[in-house]
Amino acid sequence: MAADIQDYAIPFLIFLASILLVQIMLAKIRRNAGLPPSPRALPIIGHMHLLSRIPHQAFHKLSARYGPLVYFFIGSKPCLLASTPEVAKEILKINEANFLNRPKVANLDYLTYGSADFATIYYGPHWKFMKKLCMTEILGSRTLNQFLPIRCEERERFLKLVLKRAEAKEAVDVGGELMRLTNNIISRMLLRTRCSDTENEADDVRELVKELNNLGAKFNLSDSIWFCKNFDLQGFEKRLKDARDRYDAMMERIMKEHQDARKRKKETGDEGDTVKDMLDILLDIYEDENAEKRLTRENIKAFIMNIFGAGTDTSSITVEWGLAELINHPIMMEKVRQEIDSVVGRSRLVQESDIASLPYLQAIVKETLRLHPTGPLIVRESLEDCTIAGYRIPAKTRLFVNIWSLGRDPNHWENPLEFRPERFTSEEWSANSNMMDVRGQHFHLLPFGSGRRSCPGASFALQFVPTTLAALIQCFEWKVGDGENGTVDMDEGPGLTLPRAHSLVCIPVSRPCPFLAI
Repeated sequence: MAADIQDYAIPFLIFLASILLVQIMLAKIRRNAGLPPSPRALPIIGHMHLLSRIPHQAFHKLSARYGPLVYFFIGSKPCLLASTPEVAKEILKINEANFLNRPKVANLDYLTYGSADFATIYYGPHWKFMKKLCMTEILGSRTLNQFLPIRCEERERFLKLVLKRAEAKEAVDVGGELMRLTNNIISRMLLRTRCSDTENEADDVRELVKELNNLGAKFNLSDSIWFCKNFDLQGFEKRLKDARDRYDAMMERIMKEHQDARKRKKETGDEGDTVKDMLDILLDIYEDENAEKRLTRENIKAFIMNIFGAGTDTSSITVEWGLAELINHPIMMEKVRQEIDSVVGRSRLVQESDIASLPYLQAIVKETLRLHPTGPLIVRESLEDCTIAGYRIPAKTRLFVNIWSLGRDPNHWENPLEFRPERFTSEEWSANSNMMDVRGQHFHLLPFGSGRRSCPGASFALQFVPTTLAALIQCFEWKVGDGENGTVDMDEGPGLTLPRAHSLVCIPVSRPCPFLAI
């Protein structure tokens, strides 16, 4: 037996040594080929051992050691990490055309009907059409204005729920309730029904999309290790098929119900001036034979998946981070509360139209997005060979721009780890500093990305986040723990977005709000 082990051990050790030697030789070749700095890789897995359950934090450590541009491997997949505003600008603006595609990931590609959606499809005619549709119809200002009553109604419903808890002196899971609020708004905008209603299809869709998102975010060995490409070693195939089949059946039923209702209205001539939901807008294009570009049923189902998946937690998480920061900074909380009371008063609830007159509130939102960007990483893929910061970047290299690092760059932010909204006001900077844009024009502040593939939901977020945060400040004081001076932990959790490690749980204390009677 021992002899048998020895017979296998020596060839195995020789095999490992050979792989290590090849890795060392390849690293030397890469250095000589003008590639960016790279840590030492391990056989087969590359640099996967340097990553962690919170990738943007691990990437930040890599950049601190190896510089603003790092070349590394996830398995056999070449990757590029950019972590400074200067490099981000060179990639996302100067060389934007070479980084417009998102890498194809096996799980997501299957779930989105072969990338029939808007978020993952390759840049081209269909993507351009969907982008135009998003900006003019689905998420354009006219459509968002039509949905304003929905946002107001759901926000007041949410505040009244918190008020009941305040009167009962009960704690509130602020993160969970904010998530429910955004779910209700988005489901009504998409499908005209609320997620929180019992036995509601919208709630079933949301839960199923949550499952799809979790599956889509799972690391799949077939994406990164070349010899695993044709093997389902992690057993994803059955789970993916089951989840997508259930989603497909549900969406086909919902679409048929919408189409039947539309047909009845046309037959009776009772179309009226009812505001169309987003699914109706998509079905209009699907049924229009003269449309600029026809949508398939798969396009519609994948797009609905995008909206639910991207919109269910991003905005609510930003409000949660903002409130947590203010609880830990009571002087800032009182300052913004005084601003709201001065501009809005106490006889009515703050509205979206008030936000332009609340500069300190806007500064708080910008500072929250700087420290806690809900999309901490931009992920793209190079189309062809190019040069970045003097280094040669091969085609098909997966790109990670660390938005989280950009907001902490000490060369662009004084005391970058401090929460200080005043950095966005004229109190510390020039008179125009409070106008700093968060939509991709300033590369040290990119919470919504930059360029043609920036987040199309930025307008919705910049309406929802400040108004909801202002309402929570206007209507309630917030206590944490046993005493009035309790603080909130600011640890991050794992995820595609930037969730808190622990949901924000507080005891609300109602302020005089005659307009918020239950």
